[in-house]
Amino acid sequence: MNEQKLIRAWLDEEQIAHICGWDFSHLDGRLEEENTPWCLRDEIRSRLTTDQMLLDMDTGGGEFLRSLGHPPARTAATEGYPPNIALCRAQLIPAGIDFHAAESGGVLPFADASFDMVSNRHGSYDAREVFRVLKPGGYFITQQVGAENDRELVELLLPGTPIPFSRQYAGLLAEELSEIGFAVERAEEAYPEMRFRDVGAVVWFARIIEWEFPSFSVQRCLDRLFAAQKRMCEEGCLSTRTHRILLIAHKGIRGGNGCEIS
Repeated sequence: MNEQKLIRAWLDEEQIAHICGWDFSHLDGRLEEENTPWCLRDEIRSRLTTDQMLLDMDTGGGEFLRSLGHPPARTAATEGYPPNIALCRAQLIPAGIDFHAAESGGVLPFADASFDMVSNRHGSYDAREVFRVLKPGGYFITQQVGAENDRELVELLLPGTPIPFSRQYAGLLAEELSEIGFAVERAEEAYPEMRFRDVGAVVWFARIIEWEFPSFSVQRCLDRLFAAQKRMCEEGCLSTRTHRILLIAHKGIRGGNGCEIS
């Protein structure tokens, strides 16, 4: 493909870059990501019984939440991104899930000690709010995106771009949870490889993940995109590392002597 055809293809990807919920199916067959050493779904299911109350924060379009298969009458969800709010209202509420629009990382619109578990996949959170809405002994299980996520790709396209969330490391996040009263059971990090099979997929991805690729555009980064194309021709793919964090913590139960029972 000559340069002009490549540019037109990349501009087309830039133009159509949008998602509904958290759906990356546009990149099926064009992007491969290694699994984390843990399975978030299994970690949640192994600690959650069908009679317990579950809150899923920053649920996106509810895709991950629905995959858990928890009884809708005992399930609640929040989401703050306006297009996703509309999607959740159309899909989660009719299914019987207690959905609330709520700003990401802000106040949770629920009473104290409402839930046996709070789950969070890649969403921001206020740890004190999570602690407040959990019942004594309740679990907070979250998979977070780490500070070093996609850094090789960011440096290739936008060299020198600052890390947007510099405190996103397992140790720092676990320390914050411990300070407000959580008993942290696991705090792990992983750096799975992610491989792009064409540069158009990179363009679409960079436009979607705008907080990692600020001010990215095809025209602004054209020379860098051709450098990426050269690497892809030489190596067969363009690889980068993701950064994932698993945190599992529970709200300690106070005994009669005031001591915490973990």
